[in-house]
Amino acid sequence: MPSEFQLIQQFFQREQAENPAAGVVLGIGDDCALLQIPAGQQLAVSVDTLVAGVHFPKDADPELIAERALRTNLSDLAAMGADPLWFTLALTMPQADEDWLRGFSRGLFRCAREYGIALVGGDTTSGPLAITIQVMGACQPQHSLRRDGANVGDFVLVTHFVGDGAAALAAIQQEYSFADEHRAYLHDRFYRPVPRLQESQFIRELASSALDISDGLAADLQHICTASDVGAVIYVEDLPLSPAVQSLLEQSSANQQQIYQWALSGGDDYELCFTLAPEKMPELAMLIAQGKLSATVVGEITAGNAVSCELNGELFALPKRGYQHF
Repeated sequence: MPSEFQLIQQFFQREQAENPAAGVVLGIGDDCALLQIPAGQQLAVSVDTLVAGVHFPKDADPELIAERALRTNLSDLAAMGADPLWFTLALTMPQADEDWLRGFSRGLFRCAREYGIALVGGDTTSGPLAITIQVMGACQPQHSLRRDGANVGDFVLVTHFVGDGAAALAAIQQEYSFADEHRAYLHDRFYRPVPRLQESQFIRELASSALDISDGLAADLQHICTASDVGAVIYVEDLPLSPAVQSLLEQSSANQQQIYQWALSGGDDYELCFTLAPEKMPELAMLIAQGKLSATVVGEITAGNAVSCELNGELFALPKRGYQHF
């Protein structure tokens, strides 16, 4: 049975030794990593834990587990307008399975190379399968995206599509029938969500507030409202839905309520939700027209302190506001 240090050396340390990253004075192998933050920038740090049977199926492909774990964490950097730099990994697993670790490390470093982020430390221990990743990025102080900047009259927008995360879980659990192409798309959206780092670069000089949609649009927009001391209304009929999700409407109009529930409170979309002052809309519209950004207006910021939803001018009740961790 290989030791902890042999596992780290074989599956994690070697990759970083062969591909040294900028700003890493001392990486994996010591008690701490020594990192040099880019001059004049602030460090953005976030950490999340994914647990088998809660955040991904226990029997999922380890390559895909790794990709999902890192990609969902990178989404937090996008939400702050930060550029990825480094990450740490704490890996808890029932046993030292070298085949599993080989696949996991392959998926992890494939994703890390794609987004230019370097592993600089971590830990391995025995127990139920869980992955904790801490990401670090750099942002310009004047362009960091926060939750507390929304103002009454701002538009509320989302990137790309909402509802795919919950639809993907339903597809994986075979609760609904999807065409093969739509099932493949949703499978990819679940295991390989795209952290909207490129979109973040465009909106960080325009948006008044932002976050990523992990617990559901309504619940996450409420975080912006609470931090900014404002309210918001979401226009349900304007929610952007992917062709995969829309295909369920073609099967039966009875699916509409479920689809809207997914889009508003399903979570796991990892799209950006952001607010924008009306005078900034022409700049955003130009980015959309140039094909540099996909974003849709789905509501507006109002007076008050709560998020409400309307469908064609009528109040739309949400039985569930968003994902609950406990």
